[in-house]
Amino acid sequence: MTDAPTEKPRISDEEMLARFRNSKKRPPCSDTLGMELLAVDQDAMTIRMGFDVSASFSNPTGAIQGGFLTAMLDEAMSTCCIIASNVTMTAPTLELKTSYMRPLFPGRAEAVARILKFGKSTAFMEAELLDAEGRMVAKASATAAPKPFKRF
Repeated sequence: MTDAPTEKPRISDEEMLARFRNSKKRPPCSDTLGMELLAVDQDAMTIRMGFDVSASFSNPTGAIQGGFLTAMLDEAMSTCCIIASNVTMTAPTLELKTSYMRPLFPGRAEAVARILKFGKSTAFMEAELLDAEGRMVAKASATAAPKPFKRF
């Protein structure tokens, strides 16, 4: 595992969690997914994220459509990269693979994301999505291209 790049003093995990929870610049897609950052461990380069999964994401069987599961996993992995860089980098996804284990139904879900390697030009990450009972619903792995953080 490579240490994520940081150019400014690192803030504590508690301060980072508060910063994300209280952000006024939260992306609309995070709100759409019902995302809430639950835990941060910068040393381990992991996060835990909750989702309030809307029934509006359901397919005709009542289960959540797979694209929304992937969006939740991508949200968790991207946020993990931003936090691992001390909010100096963003990490546009280059490729992403999702494996689905069981259906997810509307309600609460959690994702656990981790950085496997954070290099100068490439980051490797993975995440698992769990249902309200803690059973794995889906797992994703992704490659991203870290870039200096800026809004377009």
